[in-house]
Amino acid sequence: MIIIHDTFVCKPGNASKVAKMCKEWMGEKEGVLHIMTDMTGQYHRVILVSQYESLAAYEEKMKKQMEDSEENRKMGEKFAGFQDMYLSGSREIFKAW
Repeated sequence: MIIIHDTFVCKPGNASKVAKMCKEWMGEKEGVLHIMTDMTGQYHRVILVSQYESLAAYEEKMKKQMEDSEENRKMGEKFAGFQDMYLSGSREIFKAW
């Protein structure tokens, strides 16, 4: 099993907006377990936690998100400006034993 943490360090005042957008965008997608905001540590973070059976399953999901489909175009339009709300981001991929 693979567990993935996608972390966004948001501009001040935008973490809750980013979390809300992520919930709307990814909340119904397969694999997404949690959308979290920080309570301790570095400020202004939003972390998406997802889980997949294998790295191949995750790669397949990423491929589908990059396809030029009507659904992906609509999402792109709906979330235009998302990149303006965060400063940086990172991804960690863990193997669960």
